[in-house]
Amino acid sequence: MYVGVDCGTQSTKVVVVDERLRIVGEASSAHELISGPHGRREQPPQWWIDAFEQAFAAAVAQAGIAAGAIRAIGVSGQQHGMVALDAQGVPVYPGKLWNDTESAAENTALIEALGGPAGCLDKLGLLLQPGYTASKVAWLRKHHREAYARIATILLPHDYLNFHLTGERCAEAGDASGTGYFDTRRRAWREDVFALVAPELDPARVLPRLIAPHEPVGRVRAEVAARLGLGPDVVVAAGGGDNMMGAIGTGNIEPGTLTLSLGTSGTLYACTDRPAVSGNGLVANFCASHGGWLPLVCTMNVTSATTQVRQLFGLDVAAFNEAVARAPVGAGGVVALPFFSGERVPALPEARGSFHGLDGHNLRPENLCRAVVEGATFGLRYGLDLLGGLGIVPRGIRLTGGGAKSPVWRQIVADVMNAELACPQVGEAAALGAALQAAWCESHLQGEGRPLSELCAEAVDLHADTVTRPRAEQVDAYATAYRDYLAVLQREYPSTPAVPRQL
Repeated sequence: MYVGVDCGTQSTKVVVVDERLRIVGEASSAHELISGPHGRREQPPQWWIDAFEQAFAAAVAQAGIAAGAIRAIGVSGQQHGMVALDAQGVPVYPGKLWNDTESAAENTALIEALGGPAGCLDKLGLLLQPGYTASKVAWLRKHHREAYARIATILLPHDYLNFHLTGERCAEAGDASGTGYFDTRRRAWREDVFALVAPELDPARVLPRLIAPHEPVGRVRAEVAARLGLGPDVVVAAGGGDNMMGAIGTGNIEPGTLTLSLGTSGTLYACTDRPAVSGNGLVANFCASHGGWLPLVCTMNVTSATTQVRQLFGLDVAAFNEAVARAPVGAGGVVALPFFSGERVPALPEARGSFHGLDGHNLRPENLCRAVVEGATFGLRYGLDLLGGLGIVPRGIRLTGGGAKSPVWRQIVADVMNAELACPQVGEAAALGAALQAAWCESHLQGEGRPLSELCAEAVDLHADTVTRPRAEQVDAYATAYRDYLAVLQREYPSTPAVPRQL
């Protein structure tokens, strides 16, 4: 048996996978979120441990097995968080999360210190973002100097859970890519960049040891194993960030496939065998947690935007989808820029949501509902075009996230992207990916060295009833609607970079 863990913003999920790589038990345990002014988003790391142990016990119970049957554990975690530990391994400050933007001013200062966007791309292979770990460390240095002075180790959330399980301070290239002091081309720490972030800290001492994606962090500590009922030699795999584990869990580990998530925010990423550095930095050149690279685009307003419009009209999810289906392609001429939380791609942090083209004929609830769905999808299409400018053109799309449950939204995505798509049968892609990476790691330790592609082929199935193909007539109609969206976007935000290709 193998265990996959996904420590997210809202909960920690655990899946138990059997020798046939099928999920036989799963559970989750929620954690709260500390929110404050200026974009503060924090969680004490102990919450993650408590949630993991609760979900682990429930998943094992559901599987109907003894925990002693488990051979390896893999951990996925929310990217970009900061977990700063003292010499005893105790956090000096609550973990600051990926969506914490309290350090925006520090991020701007770091970009300038690195020589602007061009300097960032040259040194890191990507452009620093306010959510990355680097600016959080700089923020702690400026605002909580006493806590900063006690730092002995800086970990990411998934690294911290690995540390709790094994006592080892390790990292791997995928999740490390999002720290802001990691060279994503060479897959190595940039100690000179870290010196700009934290000049008093010795990177050789503070930064965790890097390991390969198939290598183990270590074995579960005796104290933890006893509490969880595990055997004495359970392996903890390298793990990785949630997007990297999601790539494994959707079978997106070879060029040609795109994973697209319709979640609170939106992500789309593809696998490449070489770095993919964009000239404007809008594509994040992350490393993959199975080897290779995982160029990624993140938009901030997807189901978060549709939920606001749905609630505005007092609709439940089913009624909202019915309203979207009643409206025509192009929403009767209504164009939505759904930037209710600002936007990351394109880089418009101060943007606000807006509707355009309203008149006395199209001002109808169903048009506004469809416009916000189309606007969120056009934002992701903009990201697809950015990837296309780097030579990444997928043959098919693996669609995940809450929005993927809507047949009408699936069809809109297929038509806007002009690509066939399907949803994986397992919704917890990151947790499944972590379990598969654990099985891959354990296979290497046993001398078998099974290819990860073989494991993914066995474990990742697609829902046949979600296969959605683009319709030629609608593709043509959406080519016009997308051009209208880009025209409004350029008019409202003239600094927006033009996309390299269009339908």
